[in-house]
Amino acid sequence: MIDIILDSLLDTLKILPFLFITFLAIELIEHKFSEKTEKLIKKSGKTGPIVGGVLGAIPQCGFSVAATNLYITRIISLGTLISIYLSTSDEMLPVLLSSGAKFNIIFKIVLIKIVIGIIAGIVIDSIYHPKKKKHIHDICEHDHCDCEHNILKSSIIHTLKTIIFILIVNFILNVAFNSLGENVLSKLLLKDTFVSPFISSLIGLIPNCGASIMLTTMYLNNTITLNTCISGLLTGTGIAIAVLFKSNKNIKENISIIILIYLIGSISGLLLNLLGGLL
Repeated sequence: MIDIILDSLLDTLKILPFLFITFLAIELIEHKFSEKTEKLIKKSGKTGPIVGGVLGAIPQCGFSVAATNLYITRIISLGTLISIYLSTSDEMLPVLLSSGAKFNIIFKIVLIKIVIGIIAGIVIDSIYHPKKKKHIHDICEHDHCDCEHNILKSSIIHTLKTIIFILIVNFILNVAFNSLGENVLSKLLLKDTFVSPFISSLIGLIPNCGASIMLTTMYLNNTITLNTCISGLLTGTGIAIAVLFKSNKNIKENISIIILIYLIGSISGLLLNLLGGLL
């Protein structure tokens, strides 16, 4: 057990400095471009799903939450919201970058999420046309991370939260590998099976950054395939789903949005598995 703990600590500490640098860069991007990004999405009109799909992929801690608020007030369309949700990276990019993942893998993941988000958004907007415009006030747009006031503090907080979760995931996986063996664990986690995208997409729906950290870490540990990982990353919106339920009183609409995201994530995973050699 001591060896497992030490291995987990060493594996996690190796990426700590890279994770902090990555989050610091992300905070600088957020601080400089967040208002411009929100203005762009407000003015996007019919091209909303395209603009949203591209901007959603940019690592910004509050963008999916801001998009949720814009949708509730009907400033943006449902298709635009879904495209942003599907392309949102959450903590995926920091974990991949700090772990030294190959650029072509990162590029493929981001590109696939953007393309799926745009296509889904355009299709949804061609079908769904809401009539009423809603008004809502005093919606929180940040996850209490103090992003807008202190970049260094926010970077440290994000780094600590993420590194602790990575440590926990690494510890659990190391215990499982030592107790069960990698082959058995892969089968238990439904690697390369028909139902794996459905399970992964369900994990992604957890309204917490831990979901994307868990899925990305499991992929980096070769516990799940990249296609299975993408299924979960498509449904991962960070804290945005929680904000949706908190701020939008139409529970039926909220549930419909979750089901829609889940189905898109699961079906996309199945299609990627069928395409096989794409990744």
